[in-house]
Amino acid sequence: MGLTTIHNEKVAIVGTPCHMIAASKMDNFSDILGESPIDIKIGLFCMENFSYSYMKKLLEENNIDIDDVKECRIEKNLLWFYLNEDKIFKIPIEKAKSCARKNCNICMDFTSELSDISVGSVGSEKGWSTIIIRSDKGLELVKNAENDECIQTKPFEESGLKLVERLANKKKKENLIEIKKREMVGRPVIYRRQIPPTEYLEEVSNCQFKDLKSDVIDIGACVLCGACDLVCPEGVIRIEDRKPQIKGKCPEGCNLCYVACPRTYIPNNIMDQEADKKPLGDYIKILSAKAPKIKGQDGGVATALLNYALSENLVDEVVVVDKSTSEAWKPEPKLTGNVADVLNAAGTKYAACTIFTPLKELNKGNGGV
Repeated sequence: MGLTTIHNEKVAIVGTPCHMIAASKMDNFSDILGESPIDIKIGLFCMENFSYSYMKKLLEENNIDIDDVKECRIEKNLLWFYLNEDKIFKIPIEKAKSCARKNCNICMDFTSELSDISVGSVGSEKGWSTIIIRSDKGLELVKNAENDECIQTKPFEESGLKLVERLANKKKKENLIEIKKREMVGRPVIYRRQIPPTEYLEEVSNCQFKDLKSDVIDIGACVLCGACDLVCPEGVIRIEDRKPQIKGKCPEGCNLCYVACPRTYIPNNIMDQEADKKPLGDYIKILSAKAPKIKGQDGGVATALLNYALSENLVDEVVVVDKSTSEAWKPEPKLTGNVADVLNAAGTKYAACTIFTPLKELNKGNGGV
């Protein structure tokens, strides 16, 4: 179970800033967690995620059946729902914040600063995406995808950069206030306490699921990413009733769930103390881009890059967030090597999703369950 038995497959993921933190920790601590299959990280711009149940209730209060929703998006400070029969329901984003998950109120990252490539609509004109290239791997992927005419790019406007930076700074400023507010009442937000790797390893050496529960889950900091479920060597962690629970006993000395969680301590070789002073984090370049062959949200760039990585065998499979077949618009993670699945899953779902859980499938037939 966990990463320790995963085959040497390469996987690309698309996710929010907290997903990128977990993936970075898995890569950095492969000597503890085992080799991570995640090879390409595409991060999304994210101000906050919404509770699926609260969003469904919001629609019901406005006499809208969530089954009638064809598309959902955030634009111009409004939350838009595109419905059947070409109807549209929109609500100011401030009013929709009643549906926002409280764990998002302590996140300091708007643009997925630990990804290879960040993608979002903010700052680029309609039909285009803003892409922030952060690693050599990300730069090569974008260049090759453009050379093969999978995407088009153009220079990013200065006005767009100022807008993205303003929103990123806004999130950092407002959520830092929330962090301080929580800590005043004895609810420590430990993921913003960057410490040296050696000190980190000493700090978490005896931390097990009970500590993850008290330090993250019980204080409303869990992001439901599924990292704890993935790395648990005994397979005793389950995400039920919208939070991780343990259905067995932690093996003595095991701290894997605590190490992988994006809301526990982060060593400063992954995220340094200066991170909060950089609105967009470190990056190589910023461009506007669109995928002319894909009819997708915000230019379809994330979908095009995943498809390119699959078709060129840069990765074996990708994790996408599809919609549940039983509950309309409820996000459902899927591990797939099929381009058609990637196309079907295009579009942002705006609700928390356990994107790491499908990676457990790589264990089947290899000692896992």
